[in-house]
Amino acid sequence: MLLHDVLSHSTKLYPNKIATIDGDTQYTYAQEGDRIHRLAAGLLGLGLKPGDNIAILANNSHRYFEVYFVCSLAGMPLAPLNIRLAASELEFILNDGEIKALFLGPEYAALYEQFKDKAPGLKHVIALNAEIPGAVQYEDLIANNEPLAKPAREWLETDMLNLCYTGGTTGLPKGVMLSQRAVVSNAQHAVMTCSFQERDIWLHVAPMFHLADAWAVYSFCMVGGTHVFNAAFNPQLCLETIEKHKVTKTILVPTMVNFLVNFPGLANYDTSSLDLVLYGASPMPVDRLVAAKNALGPKLIQAYGMTETSPLLTAMHLEWTYYEGPEEKVRRLASCGRQVSGVDVRVVDQTTGEDVKPGQVGEIIAAGPNIMNGYWKRPKETAEALRGGYMHTGDLATVDEENFIFIVDRAKDMIVSGGENVYCAEVENALYDHPDVLEAAVIGIPDDRWGEAVLAIVVPKEGKSPSEGELIEHCRGLIAGYKCPKSVVFQAQPLPKSGPGKILKTELRKPYWEGKSRNVN
Repeated sequence: MLLHDVLSHSTKLYPNKIATIDGDTQYTYAQEGDRIHRLAAGLLGLGLKPGDNIAILANNSHRYFEVYFVCSLAGMPLAPLNIRLAASELEFILNDGEIKALFLGPEYAALYEQFKDKAPGLKHVIALNAEIPGAVQYEDLIANNEPLAKPAREWLETDMLNLCYTGGTTGLPKGVMLSQRAVVSNAQHAVMTCSFQERDIWLHVAPMFHLADAWAVYSFCMVGGTHVFNAAFNPQLCLETIEKHKVTKTILVPTMVNFLVNFPGLANYDTSSLDLVLYGASPMPVDRLVAAKNALGPKLIQAYGMTETSPLLTAMHLEWTYYEGPEEKVRRLASCGRQVSGVDVRVVDQTTGEDVKPGQVGEIIAAGPNIMNGYWKRPKETAEALRGGYMHTGDLATVDEENFIFIVDRAKDMIVSGGENVYCAEVENALYDHPDVLEAAVIGIPDDRWGEAVLAIVVPKEGKSPSEGELIEHCRGLIAGYKCPKSVVFQAQPLPKSGPGKILKTELRKPYWEGKSRNVN
């Protein structure tokens, strides 16, 4: 099955069912199918060709939903761009990914102005819902074209459908190539895991560029569910939307859950329609999970995955979630669940490659139809990540006797802050770009609000004394704001190093994680 087959299925079986609700705008599945086919014809009418890569930089909306499907009909792989990236990072991605056309939300028009002249391969900009100088109007492409009769290319299931950029340990973003098979298989796995039904209403409140939410675009279409959109997360708007549209399911990152739980007016809103709230992108401390259960009811489950796996690997079920009772069951509140149907997930010893025994720590690896083709133009990194036929996640975990998985640390030099991955090398590269920095190490430390916060430990050059604010502002000009250090610690002595000269981050992290049961928060 290909992605446009999913769209054809939903328009055939649920033509009169409301597919999307975006503010005062509503479309049925038949109407959405017509709009997407017209949009595909419009893209081809611009002179774009099947096989050209396209991208989108925008907040959540029904148009974002349409763009996710149009890439399959028009035959053009789509790169959903992280809205929190800096102009220099977006410039790199547009050039590296050979992007020919960009769907642009008006809220990012000023950001676009900063990089538009540095991406010579970008031939067309399509404004989603506003006048942007030099841009084609999205709605004109729909209004001025007849629906495309059939997909513009003959796809293989193994052909790349999405090019999703993620941070890298080298300091440069890398493109994850997800095939038609990976994206559609993941959607099927999710339907089986979460038992989605036609009656369900999904709230897209987590950012749609992020695969933590994007997979629901496809899964809910498979069953004829309704999609509701918040442009961005706001606790009050989220609660108002849940109450107004009787939302049944959504996914939130732990920081969003925390904001909802602590929202002063929470009790004034009716959230009883919710029967499932998935949370993912980072672990949630058990005490926060209990607080969320007390506020929202026992409807929260953790899901785990990564961009390279489309993303779903494991999930808890409500019936496995115990807030009281035998210790061996209650302790599973800290688990990310068990492998989902269709995927083989193992926790293996990093030296022997053998499955670990309960209580031992190993790396999570996974195999299945949802695994990426590889990294765009990065054959060596692809071979390393996919060695032995398994995706090596870089996450360290233990298992129990029934194969529940408990994440305890990361093998990769990475921080998860507010559900976003921050690769330490990216931040360190930005710090080293400052003329007063001699040495720099970036680590994640526990943070009540964001889960983990980015801390920089800096040794200034002799005779130099940069300020904390100066270094943070310097980073802000080079990398996304969420990647920038939240604080900077200065020290005169050199950073601790191993024999070969590698900075010992385990030593730097120790004081901040002392007393914690795991080294992720």
